[in-house]
Amino acid sequence: MSIEIDVLNGGESWPMAKPLFDAVWPSDVVEKLPWAGIVFAHAELRVLVQAEPEGLVCHVGIYRREVKWNGRKMRAGGIGGVLTREDKRRRGYASIALNAAIQTLKDEGSTDFALLFCEPHNVPFYVGRGWKPFDGEIYAEQPAGRIRFDAIAPYVYDIRRAPRQGVIDLCGLPW
Repeated sequence: MSIEIDVLNGGESWPMAKPLFDAVWPSDVVEKLPWAGIVFAHAELRVLVQAEPEGLVCHVGIYRREVKWNGRKMRAGGIGGVLTREDKRRRGYASIALNAAIQTLKDEGSTDFALLFCEPHNVPFYVGRGWKPFDGEIYAEQPAGRIRFDAIAPYVYDIRRAPRQGVIDLCGLPW
């Protein structure tokens, strides 16, 4: 079996990714999740993993943004929309895609840290790959204004220097 890993423009590759999102997170499932009703940013880049003969099996979204940590500007690389087809899990696809996303952020040379938001059942996966919990407050924008974003737990990954506590303002929509 062979796989192909592509890092593509987020908007242009959305039509390829949407069927996977619909399969993994159908609307009747999403409406019961802690983050139901949250408006999220659109990925700037997408890591897509395709396996033969199945096609698209895994997705990771990449978001790049200047954020504020305790009032200080930093460059965050957001990771979001990490999903794998249910029948293709536990085969390493998400690890491959996550590694490609982190390497993309490192290669750009301007990212201080990566940040993702994680549901409790996924914590062991991310911690096992070097992600650390962020013990602090996260603020984000929503159509109705600025909110404390605590629907999903934040985790950080050191690229140059990842904050571990304090206050992070996403300066935009969450991812």
